[in-house]
Amino acid sequence: MLIVIVLAAIGATVLGMWSASTALELRTGARRSMRAIDGYEVANVREQEMLERFSDRVIAPIGGRTVELARRLTPVGYVESIRKRIVLAGNPPGYEVDRFMIWKVLGAASGIVWIPLGLFLLDGLLLQLLLIGGGWAACFFGPDISLDHRITARRTQIEKGLSDTLDLLVISIEAGLGFEQALDRTADAVPGPLSDELRRMLQEIRMGASRSDSLRALDERTNVDDLRSFIVAMLQADTFGVSVARILHSQADEIRERRRQAAHEKAQKLPVKMLFPLITCVFPATLVVVVLPGVLQVYNGLTAK
Repeated sequence: MLIVIVLAAIGATVLGMWSASTALELRTGARRSMRAIDGYEVANVREQEMLERFSDRVIAPIGGRTVELARRLTPVGYVESIRKRIVLAGNPPGYEVDRFMIWKVLGAASGIVWIPLGLFLLDGLLLQLLLIGGGWAACFFGPDISLDHRITARRTQIEKGLSDTLDLLVISIEAGLGFEQALDRTADAVPGPLSDELRRMLQEIRMGASRSDSLRALDERTNVDDLRSFIVAMLQADTFGVSVARILHSQADEIRERRRQAAHEKAQKLPVKMLFPLITCVFPATLVVVVLPGVLQVYNGLTAK
């Protein structure tokens, strides 16, 4: 019953804040329209501030102070590491550095909510500690887990599309196109995060950056081993004047062979991973089906005598 009351109170608070902000925004819009029509000029500073939106007057200052507090409490280099991880994730919407810091602060402060919930809803110290610790850990480490998941998914997509991209590059270069033109044609033909990064690299080259600097920046934005080997090969080709088509062809074959070896490695690990579910789930059920009838027959024979 207590959790229902708490959830109802939270829902009523959120609904009230949303309704109040909506009403204030509507009132502010009407006030602006009337004063624009009448040519009214605001003479009071308070009235001028009240013309701003509720989010700009209340939520934005709170968020700014929260970000300042988070930057003071975090260790040196933590903000820069977050910025690099967001770049590795492809700069997804909603994952700005300041917003990520606000999430971390709110997650750290969520213990204020989990402690009374654990103390009032559950009986027993162990269950209370599990609820408080689990809820706090989920709120505090949730943004990091979500960001790491996006980084891993993006790396997987880049690795899967790299071999096909290199094949198209080889075909385009052998057909007579230059390296930049082949990259442009390949980026249009193969959609995905790798194509987005190739387009960004082309934009950097067209804006005056050298090919080597653009390739190194591509490596920093992706951090994929297979793509790094391709970038190193391209840098060596620029340095020693080796044929680009030959290097791309050898890189595509090497990446396919590496993916084949990784698939074989995963296949070899499957029996070991299946052992635990077989012992805990399948083997007891099979044992019951096979042995239980014989045990029941022996038991019935002994009781009949």
